[in-house]
Amino acid sequence: MGSQALQILRQGVWASLTGGWYVDPHQSTFSNCFHLYLWIFLLAFPFLLYMALPSSIVVAGSYCAVVAVFFTAIKVVNFRLHAMFDLGEIVEKRQASLTTDPQRVEEGDEGSGAHDGSQHRDSGGGVEMTVFRKVNSTPPVRCSSQHSLFGLNQVSEFLPQLEDQGGSKALASEEGSKRDSASCVKRTQAIRRRHNAGSNPTPPPSAMGSPPSLQDLQRARASSHSRARALPTALQFASSLLLPRSGVHEASTFDDTSEGAVHYFYDESGIKRSYTFGPAGGGYEDPVQERERQSQSSSFTSTDVQDVAPVLSMLQPRPVVLQGMQVRRVPLEMPEENTLMIEEKAKPKQYYRFWVLPGKWLRVRYDRLALLALLDRNRRVGENVFAVVLASLVAFLGFLLLLQGFFRDIWVFQFCLVIASCQYSLLKSVQPDAASPMHGHNWIIVYSRPVYFCLCCVLIWVFNLAGDSKSLQPFSLYGITFFSAHFLLCARDMLIVFILCFPAIFLFGLLPQVNTFLMCLLEQVDMHVFGGTATTSPLSSCYSLLRSMLVAALVYGFCLGAINAPWGDAHVPVLFSVFCGLLLALSYHLSRQSSDPTILWSLVRSKFFPELESRTPEEPPLEIKDPLPEKLCNSVKEILHSDLVMCPLMAIITFAISASTVFIALQPALSFVLYILAGVVGFLTHYLLPQLRKQLPWFCLAHPVLRSHEYSQFEVRDAAQLMWFEKLYAWLQCVEKYFIYPAVVLNSLTTEAHSVSQNPDKPGTYGRALFISVAGMKLLRSSFCVPSQQYVTLCFTVLFFQFDYPRFSETFLLDYYFMSILFSKLWDLLYKLRFVLTYIAPWQITWGSAFHAFAQPFAVPHSAMLFVQAVFSALFSTPLNPVLGSAVFVTSYTRPVKFWERDYNTKRVDHSNTRLATQLDRNPGADDNNLNSIFYEHLTRSLQHSLCGDLLLGRWGNYSTGDCFILASDYLNALVHIIEIGNGLVTFQLRGLEFRGTYCQQREVEAITEGVEEDEGCCCCEPGHLPHMLSFNAAFGQRWLAWEVAATKYVLEGYSISDNNAASMLQVFDLRKILITYYVKSIIYYVSRSPKLEEWLANETVQEALRPCLSASYVDSDPTFNLNIDEDYDHRASGITPTSFCMVYLDWIQYCNSRRQTPVDSERDSPLVTLCFGLCILGRRALGTASHSMSASLEPFLYGLHALFKGDFRITSPRDEWVFADMDLLNRVVAPGVRMSLKLHQDHFTSPDEYEDPVVLYDAITANEEKMLISHEGDPVWRSAILANMPSLLALRHVMDDGSDEYKIIMLNKRFLSFRVIKVNRECVRGLWAGQQQELVFLRNRNPERGSIQNAKQALRNMINSSCDQPIGYPIYVSPLTTSYAGGHTQLRSVWGGPVSPHNIYTWFISSWDRLQKGCGAGCNSGGNIEDSDCGGGSTSISNNPVVHPPQSSAPAVPQSQLTTVQSLGTDNPVGPSWPVHSQPLPLALLSQSEGRMDASLVNSLHRTSSIQGLLGQHLSSSQLSFSSSVALPPAERFCPGSLQDNPSHRASQRGLGLALGQGSGLPYEGLYSKWSLSGRKGFNGPAAMEGDGGLSQSVRTQASQAFQPVSPAPLTEASPTLDTVGVAMPTETTPLTSDSPSIREESTELPLLEHLR
Repeated sequence: MGSQALQILRQGVWASLTGGWYVDPHQSTFSNCFHLYLWIFLLAFPFLLYMALPSSIVVAGSYCAVVAVFFTAIKVVNFRLHAMFDLGEIVEKRQASLTTDPQRVEEGDEGSGAHDGSQHRDSGGGVEMTVFRKVNSTPPVRCSSQHSLFGLNQVSEFLPQLEDQGGSKALASEEGSKRDSASCVKRTQAIRRRHNAGSNPTPPPSAMGSPPSLQDLQRARASSHSRARALPTALQFASSLLLPRSGVHEASTFDDTSEGAVHYFYDESGIKRSYTFGPAGGGYEDPVQERERQSQSSSFTSTDVQDVAPVLSMLQPRPVVLQGMQVRRVPLEMPEENTLMIEEKAKPKQYYRFWVLPGKWLRVRYDRLALLALLDRNRRVGENVFAVVLASLVAFLGFLLLLQGFFRDIWVFQFCLVIASCQYSLLKSVQPDAASPMHGHNWIIVYSRPVYFCLCCVLIWVFNLAGDSKSLQPFSLYGITFFSAHFLLCARDMLIVFILCFPAIFLFGLLPQVNTFLMCLLEQVDMHVFGGTATTSPLSSCYSLLRSMLVAALVYGFCLGAINAPWGDAHVPVLFSVFCGLLLALSYHLSRQSSDPTILWSLVRSKFFPELESRTPEEPPLEIKDPLPEKLCNSVKEILHSDLVMCPLMAIITFAISASTVFIALQPALSFVLYILAGVVGFLTHYLLPQLRKQLPWFCLAHPVLRSHEYSQFEVRDAAQLMWFEKLYAWLQCVEKYFIYPAVVLNSLTTEAHSVSQNPDKPGTYGRALFISVAGMKLLRSSFCVPSQQYVTLCFTVLFFQFDYPRFSETFLLDYYFMSILFSKLWDLLYKLRFVLTYIAPWQITWGSAFHAFAQPFAVPHSAMLFVQAVFSALFSTPLNPVLGSAVFVTSYTRPVKFWERDYNTKRVDHSNTRLATQLDRNPGADDNNLNSIFYEHLTRSLQHSLCGDLLLGRWGNYSTGDCFILASDYLNALVHIIEIGNGLVTFQLRGLEFRGTYCQQREVEAITEGVEEDEGCCCCEPGHLPHMLSFNAAFGQRWLAWEVAATKYVLEGYSISDNNAASMLQVFDLRKILITYYVKSIIYYVSRSPKLEEWLANETVQEALRPCLSASYVDSDPTFNLNIDEDYDHRASGITPTSFCMVYLDWIQYCNSRRQTPVDSERDSPLVTLCFGLCILGRRALGTASHSMSASLEPFLYGLHALFKGDFRITSPRDEWVFADMDLLNRVVAPGVRMSLKLHQDHFTSPDEYEDPVVLYDAITANEEKMLISHEGDPVWRSAILANMPSLLALRHVMDDGSDEYKIIMLNKRFLSFRVIKVNRECVRGLWAGQQQELVFLRNRNPERGSIQNAKQALRNMINSSCDQPIGYPIYVSPLTTSYAGGHTQLRSVWGGPVSPHNIYTWFISSWDRLQKGCGAGCNSGGNIEDSDCGGGSTSISNNPVVHPPQSSAPAVPQSQLTTVQSLGTDNPVGPSWPVHSQPLPLALLSQSEGRMDASLVNSLHRTSSIQGLLGQHLSSSQLSFSSSVALPPAERFCPGSLQDNPSHRASQRGLGLALGQGSGLPYEGLYSKWSLSGRKGFNGPAAMEGDGGLSQSVRTQASQAFQPVSPAPLTEASPTLDTVGVAMPTETTPLTSDSPSIREESTELPLLEHLR
């Protein structure tokens, strides 16, 4: 703890004060001295120049030039040195051996730098080593004594057994004992290069000298004295155990650690040594030169046997001593000093060539790590140039301020210190900085100090010049004079103080890095000045601000011209009306566009530059198409098409209203009427209705007053129903944002422009015109995007400036504009104060550590400063974060609404981004968090489909930009951060927490999910509470929380997860036998269903391999087969024979063959049976191989089953190699057979005897194929299926967590999930996030049980902190920034109608013309009935929505559950089951639920059909309207959307399939009871009935005529059945509606209406 505190003080506090300089004891003396002298030079040089030389611009120029040259030299040398390390070569200098033999001394060539040991570096990219070598680093694995086979303590354990043994084994002779010096030096160079590359850190002293245990070593030394005489014999035997059994050989490479490999090297004394690897990684070290002087012997001992110490020194296993260390060897007869100690680093024995000039180079004895510790690296030339320019600017601007005399006395030195810190950070920056958002080296933060310094210096200089000059004309606003000389000089002095406080400012991290500052500045300007939305990136902020400025400049000209035009008392200039129309239309368009330009660019690219999309990396082909990108593209197109109509329409209407002088003639009564109307509607919409819908209204009532339909349901079965108060809320918002607030803004704009024109002031006219343009755009965009807070601002503005303090009022537009900015800051201040008071409330203190208890008393005197910080942080939009999670708060740096500066999102690990060998061996991504992250990804998709519509319906309560919500369900707990709110769009980010979180997370989840209705406490007693009211304690406690429950039954589409333990389902042999049986039957099923069956039966290779199976005596007696688990096992033959196989499975083979389109021969000896036999044998043998031939045991059986389930088939038997003739035999037959058998085995528990019937079993497998995906969770198709809303999924998961190793069968079923929506104080979230970032990045607190993440129920501290970006937090999923559009919400479209696009207008016009034509035709006929024509007007409306609201769902257009196979007439072998066809009328309530989408060809064919039917039915009486089955329907493929046509299972079941044509897009009963219209009778023929956007099938209508006798058309050859919405096949038979039954006519008009009202 103390060393960590010292490190933080050195690298954090002191380095932040100085700009990066501090003394690092872990670095070399040269590095510390270089840093010190560099810092002194940068500090003293400007100070001495200013003090010694006269003030002159020449001195400033000279100082700037010297700094530029100095920085250029350093940057060039640093860049060249890094390039040398990347691309240069290592030259190894020959080191003189410190031996007594003078002939072995070799001098290195100083002039040429010999190339003997040179090695070219990799020129591919120059990998930078950023991990520094420490003293306590981990030793090399194969060189540590702890990894030797025998240490000294192990040998000592052998000694008692070896005392009585007199003989010793002969040791194998060593090779290479007399190698020449060149080979030794070569191997030494290889070892040293490996060391310099960083792969072998320096071992610690304890690892180098000591065996595994010092106590064992002492015991060994003690025992060695008592056994001195018997020691040589024992050592000979022990040493023989260390020697390799297969002889020794010279190591080929440095990594050669095989048994007997001999490595040679020189130690620190110049003695040549060798290290021989023994068995199991052990080995021994031997002095080679000493053995060269001895006689050739195979013994380990030296000539002096009586000396025990040399023997022990030879036998003791020592690590290879690498270059860069000196080792002192202590004789082992001194037991107290038996260690190897590192004394100091030796001089390097290698160098690099640094080329100065062609032919001239310098010898550089340095390495990359030391250079990185000396200076920061700039990888590109542009970075170096920018750094030199910044350093020069700092020098010039700083010295210029010194020359102008802004600093005196000690402040000159302080300012020179600031200059030095800014310049020094460009050479060696503070890492990590207090404002750094990431771990490791942050290259952007390097430029923060010099950029801010230059910016402040320029502002000081500009304010000083402007204050001295009298050219600027000041103006007064609310009693404050702006841009006067005094104002400018005060601003200059404040900046001077600010720049002198740079060390403290950067110590506390109050200024963000440069890109974050730019993004925040542009975002704040766009939001508060122009009324824009939050942005998602620096590019997005630039794009949004430029877009707003462009629109402001466009309307500015019209406004300026209108103000200069003459105004009358009852006259508005036309130019001003044009300005109002353009302003409203463009503001409406901007409010409906996202701030992210990539969305619009992707649409433009796909439309106009499709060749650019082909350049993107090709994604792997997936069987399941993701429907979301197309939906989002359609939503963006829908918005653009709607704006194409609405913007001109709104401009024209606004122009007409403005030109009518209503805003001038009705003053001032109109203004007060609009203010009162806005206040009343706003109070009702944004306060009263949300409070009545809350779970605890006003924290007094125990239940919501306005409850949803699902509130009382225990389990939600369907989508959320649309309630009347949701419709009211949506319509009130519509009236508010499109009528009331535009009228208020236009009224104020007209009043403002009229007042300006009446008081012409030419210098001020330009500014007032600009203000009118900007203020109008800001107020209109704010009312379109976030109308929930407008009524408070408007009411306060009117009351304060109209009634309370009218003398302070400027104009209403000016007051309203500035109050809208002020109120956004006041809301932030209110949320910050609520967070602080809730967090430090003394009655709910939750101390997470001892520091929290220590800091709590100090928070009391800190309270006054705390509120000052809260005001400051609210003004600059900075988080207020608790220090280390305690009660002491500090202000952090400003952040955007998005908060996180990195675009971090979770990358799922599956088989698409991992290597095949990794998948088979280690099974990456098998942890629960990686596998469960897909559910949060699907939840993100569901929210993307419905979030914007649900917010507009008020299901999440009030919301604003930056709000945070927590969705809590049974196992899903996600934090939703709303970032951007537009008019019809919402951008959000979801952060999913762990399923099985920590203890602290579980406590907080319990806090947000438990109810407080049963609490009856009041202070210390329990008197109870009033009915439907909260108790006193509950009401008090709910008011002191940083969160509140917004909804308890929020319905979303998701997956229910059920897991069963596979071990319990396969525990006994009988259950495993059932699985094997289903495995075999599934293989037979897929063989018979395969379209390549004929090809396989005709394959000569396959038939030749399977020919031995035709023999009557053939038996496969593989050990894999077992009587206990194989049903067809023949115990007499001890294996599986074709006869036993056919006795069990022949009937199933023949039945599967009978269901084929073209059956093949399936007799006993047919090729089909033989192929099935071979594949079933192969599949079971593959299972046995994967189970390591131990299928009888449960654990190996589960291991093998999981291996086959994920596709790991290993064909090891030569008898099965015939399967490689076609890999589809494995991929399309055996692999799906394994997966299907698991599903059938699971179904067996619910219906044990049902699958004995082949028909039921076949239909079950077919149904599972169509409606369920069975796959391994690492397969990319698993993720695609979930995101495409597959109804059911099944997988086998291998769980290895917390010491458990088990297999689980995971079953997913798509259903509607219920969530609790918890609204969290957004300033609480931002403050806790900022605190975690500061604690982990800057303060380096790595404690996993730190106090700042302990549970605090009042603030949900653990859940919020764990949702931070990794590695700060630990969410299992973080979504990218996702945009939800209101156009995709079905229920909202039913309330507001669809978009007013050109296509919808055209459709509405055609349908209206058709209705008018039919009405006129019925009125002109003598026997016509007006009621009939009114009843039959079925046509599409402009909203493209049915009247009965279908459940909200993001499922595909036509669910597969609605499709059933119908047996075609004349087909002997149907594909699917034969469903009975019953004649029954269509239910009225189901006619409006069809979701099919027709293409243009289908609609044209229906239109032609209806026209022909109308011509044929001219003589039909209107009193005998009927449905006729004589109209020939088109083929089934034309009724099916393209997505289903791609499905082979659907194509296989389309024979005889039709769709109901009884649904119109108007009323639900039009298609059934309307007349058959004669489109084209009046000469108007075309796509009159076509409705493509809404996805609703068009009803076929024909017009009945006066004739009594109908003309029968040609009969059909077969009936065309139709389908209702629940999938029941129904024929289109005649359903007469006679005229003598008036009740039927009455029913046709009243009953559907009642159904609609219900």
